[in-house]
Amino acid sequence: MLQALTSGAQPVTTIAIGSSSYHSLFLKSDGSVWAMGYNITGELGDGSYNSANHPEQIVASNVTAIAAGGFHSLFIKSDGSLWATGYNDWGELGDGTITQTNHFKQIVASNVTAIAAGTYLSLFLKSDGSLWGMGDNSTGQLGDGTYNNTNRPEQIVASNVTAIAAGYHHNLFLKRDGSLWAMGYNEYGQLGDGTHNTTNQPEKIVGSNVTAIASGLYHSLFLKIDSSLWGMGNNAFGELGDGTYHGTNNPEQIVASGVVAIAGGNLHSLFLKSDGSLWAMGANNYGQLGDGTTNNINQPEQIVAGSVTAIAAGEYHSLFLKSDGSLWAMGWNYAGMLGDGTLNNTNRPEMILGPYNQISGRFLGGTNMQLSFVGIALKNYALDRSSSLSPPNWIPQATNQAGSFGVLLFTNPPDATTNNFWRIRSVP
Repeated sequence: MLQALTSGAQPVTTIAIGSSSYHSLFLKSDGSVWAMGYNITGELGDGSYNSANHPEQIVASNVTAIAAGGFHSLFIKSDGSLWATGYNDWGELGDGTITQTNHFKQIVASNVTAIAAGTYLSLFLKSDGSLWGMGDNSTGQLGDGTYNNTNRPEQIVASNVTAIAAGYHHNLFLKRDGSLWAMGYNEYGQLGDGTHNTTNQPEKIVGSNVTAIASGLYHSLFLKIDSSLWGMGNNAFGELGDGTYHGTNNPEQIVASGVVAIAGGNLHSLFLKSDGSLWAMGANNYGQLGDGTTNNINQPEQIVAGSVTAIAAGEYHSLFLKSDGSLWAMGWNYAGMLGDGTLNNTNRPEMILGPYNQISGRFLGGTNMQLSFVGIALKNYALDRSSSLSPPNWIPQATNQAGSFGVLLFTNPPDATTNNFWRIRSVP
């Protein structure tokens, strides 16, 4: 018999992939940042330019938010400071240069509350509700009235902004009154203003009742206060999920109710319903929808029936979290962005990090059993055994160190003559 530990492991709480990203980030409850995937421009921030096919810890603590761009990454610390790493040819790091870096550097000292990373640009909000941006502005996506790139943060909107979403060459934001605003490239109607005209200034698209936004490559998604899902823009791969392959330059309703979260990938979309089910539509050439095929689909299909709590969609891969703290992935794995230790694609959801605070076991043959646990990287843990829980009589068995991304393994023979209750505890 196996007993779950009630403390020690740190669950994954936040995941991030950009719509054009080849890398993935996640945040644990202890404030640590982890990364995997493409790193040719230093976007993992580990001090190297080596890609990683398994999660590696980048920052140990105090991080509260993360964002992954095309080839750069951002995070916010608990003191409100903004940090960035990776590609910087367009000034997307905001450090006053166009020089890339492979380690995180501080860009803003305080008061940053939210971040979004596009392909070659970055957006952030300050505590006063102001919207700031830096990087690529070739299609007016910064919304500053020009088409000039900037390598330092510039204020775009002075106040009342509550949410931001960054796409390939267009951006969205919400104001406190529930209005939806957009700027940038609009060839596919992704701004939703009824035209195909690009704009370099924010324009109001929906006047009220919008609660969440997401930007894909050439499409946009949003939720209304009634939990309905709406979309606009490119639909050549079915990413809008309206049952056609025709794009639209006006918002159209996709799902009438029950949607609580959205994510826009390169050419695919994900959403969660209030029952914890995960749904997907659009391009599926690498299995990024996770339905066991590589067939595109133009209507929402259910991928996971329940217990999903967070979603993220990238270039050709997807991530999601379950309520037990486990991290799952599917799709393209060219640079190891799934984090499963391989470079193999998968068209079905694959667990990358197991449930937190639970011990799992498997028999190895004979009398040996392997026990595994997800804990804190490089921390020491002790394995104890008891023959009863009323009362327990814990007997130490072994002490091992967790691996570089928290996985802990024990191989120990159970006692066939007694019950076997196991616990794992952290030790100095």
